[in-house]
Amino acid sequence: MQFLGHVVRFIVSAIVLMIVGWLVPRFSVGGFWSALFLALVIAVLGWIIEGIFGKRVTPFGRGIVGFLSSALVIWLAQFVVGGVRATLIGAILAALVIGIIDLFIPVASPFRAGQDNRQRS
Repeated sequence: MQFLGHVVRFIVSAIVLMIVGWLVPRFSVGGFWSALFLALVIAVLGWIIEGIFGKRVTPFGRGIVGFLSSALVIWLAQFVVGGVRATLIGAILAALVIGIIDLFIPVASPFRAGQDNRQRS
């Protein structure tokens, strides 16, 4: 069931990224597969940043540092994922809209969700 939870989180994240690509100027996602791969790259980059700098500086963290690192991760991910285009302003706006959407549809980091499940066991 844990694997299915990860798959659902990535699909929801991809749909959110497609909506954000439609709403935010200077940020675009080519299609569902680009959005799904972008969600994976964002999760991996967030996991790496969390491993290096700690939980306060993650894209999934709170506050201005988490917000700015989220924008940076989105901007960097465009160089890895084809079909994704973002200017620095577009990445900041995308991080803002993703943060607002996350208030209503919380999608935790798939890597953090796996850690939370292991701690409960």
